Amino acid sequence: MFKKITDFIDGVVFEMKKVSWPTWQELKGSTIVVLILSLILSVFLFIVDIILSKLVNVIL
Repeated sequence: MFKKITDFIDGVVFEMKKVSWPTWQELKGSTIVVLILSLILSVFLFIVDIILSKLVNVIL
């Protein structure tokens, strides 16, 4: 059982050495893009929600 655990940990360490980690600049850039797109999507959904609510009120 301990052999399987150590083999697993060795495999994880081996694979983690192959990972290409982003630089600090890349990480900041990606974070900004995600935040801006999230804000745009939330505003869009807010507007669609208002429009649909008014449409349902008119129909009913």
